[in-house]
Amino acid sequence: MNVLSRPLKPFGVLLEPKKNNISINDVDIKLLRKLFLQKHLIILRGFETFQNSDEFASYCESWGEVCIWPFGKVLELVAHDNPDDHIFDHSYMPMHWDGMYRQQIPEYQFFHCVNAPLPEQGGRTIFSNTISVLKNTAPEIKKVWRNVTGIYERKMAFYNSKTISPIITKHPYHDFEVIRYNEPHIENNEKFINPPNLQFTGVDIEALESFHCGLKQALYSPEHCLAHEWQNGDVVIADNFSLLHGRERFVSKSSRHIRRVQVLSNPPFDNPCLESYQ
Repeated sequence: MNVLSRPLKPFGVLLEPKKNNISINDVDIKLLRKLFLQKHLIILRGFETFQNSDEFASYCESWGEVCIWPFGKVLELVAHDNPDDHIFDHSYMPMHWDGMYRQQIPEYQFFHCVNAPLPEQGGRTIFSNTISVLKNTAPEIKKVWRNVTGIYERKMAFYNSKTISPIITKHPYHDFEVIRYNEPHIENNEKFINPPNLQFTGVDIEALESFHCGLKQALYSPEHCLAHEWQNGDVVIADNFSLLHGRERFVSKSSRHIRRVQVLSNPPFDNPCLESYQ
């Protein structure tokens, strides 16, 4: 095998080449799929990767059917000068799962770091393993969470949608439970551009703050949460069915540039929670 493998804490695996000039295309996809099922997060670092977005999309297509958006296959995650949504701002991004507002939910998230911010500039991507969150949460707390349903509405350039999902639900294709949750954004002095409209039922209004605080504490616990600090050329493959993810705030005008492609499962998973989609 032409790669070195190192487990990450609290979950995931880092793969690096044993020698220089090894292309990511030389890494066995069967091996990667096996690690993906076991570890839920793969970071490939130090490999020769992609010269442009087309090469990145082509690699992702070797894994399965790529999600097509109005902008195409590849989302360029780079801060805009005058953003109309927090995706293109330098603000932090709350925990969520991708595809929650779309007709099909992707299984795989592929990220390619074109330009990393400097270490002191922020911008780490945060992943939380909801399988381990549920495993390590007391039954009486999970009973409360199990009663709660999130109602999420979001309008932006790419869709105007509403989705309704229980906090705890079953993995689409495996016999274990996961958490589906869009974390409310923090109200502070800095404007959060175009937030979704969030409501939560199944919990008394007096207990709602306690519910959010407890769930947030579990999701961000060092036992369950990994903050990935980007380096140029990093490729990350994340399990969108089992993890939630977000983003740390980063310095305005920093060089942070991440590309993202979403790949569907086989068979594709139709979004069971989508109430309306435009």
